[in-house]
Amino acid sequence: MTQSLEREALLPRMNGIRKNIAKLRELAALPQEQFKIGDPFDLAQHHLRLALEGIFHIGSHILSRLPGGRTVEYREIASKLGELGVVPREFSERALVPMAKLRNLLVHQYADLDPIRIQTVLQIHLGDVETFLSYIRELIDHPEKFGLQIT
Repeated sequence: MTQSLEREALLPRMNGIRKNIAKLRELAALPQEQFKIGDPFDLAQHHLRLALEGIFHIGSHILSRLPGGRTVEYREIASKLGELGVVPREFSERALVPMAKLRNLLVHQYADLDPIRIQTVLQIHLGDVETFLSYIRELIDHPEKFGLQIT
């Protein structure tokens, strides 16, 4: 039996991530002194956490439909997406595994975050989030490559 990916579990989250990216690009462009105090840093943490939660929710949804894909830890989701070919393994290890670590920092060690480190991550790595979305778009367009269908 062919497993189904739910369009409503993927597309709204992808759109939400795109909105988060747009806001994060604005925040990343602020001067460091303005970014690191008050609202810009707080907003950046919020939008980054939402984008990363979206990525791993999408990843979990996809993996739950693939043989051997079930996993619960964010780092495992990142690695398994590469192992099963949903994204290239190199991308998984270079981008998604660090995203999982960053997500955990944002959720569990938010009081210790360095604003300049977060701004640097935004300036350098938002393209990785867009790359992830392009891989998921490819999966949505060609689910049969994975023995899946879209409902």
